[in-house]
Amino acid sequence: MKKTTFRNFLHRTNGTAALEFAIIAPVFFMTVFSMIGYGIFLGAAHSVQQVSADAARAAVAGLSQAERQTLARDYIERSMMRHPFIDAQKIQVVVADDSANPNQFTVTIKYDAAELPIWSLYSYAMPGKQITGFSTIRLGGI
Repeated sequence: MKKTTFRNFLHRTNGTAALEFAIIAPVFFMTVFSMIGYGIFLGAAHSVQQVSADAARAAVAGLSQAERQTLARDYIERSMMRHPFIDAQKIQVVVADDSANPNQFTVTIKYDAAELPIWSLYSYAMPGKQITGFSTIRLGGI
């Protein structure tokens, strides 16, 4: 009697879908949340890079490094109203002349991404919490 009960237990298929779902679901949801998190992060990183390029184009009108810094910062404060995941108050702007080449300067933007909603998702390893974008502009053309 005990052999047949054990054999019947091994051949039963009731509940296999629930068991498979319990095993696979956490991995599936972590993968989905990771894709969502990386999508938000890459969108913010692309925005930071694009804003650095636009700020560099706006700063090219400045005659000195201080004036370029002011022009770049003013441009960023005016243009960051349209970005849903970027807070303009957490952006650091550095405009520096290139020491190796006096005919070019670089606009570097560092953004503290610690307030993005992706850090509260249950996901795999996420990227760093600081996003950096930079653009170099040559003065006077080619």
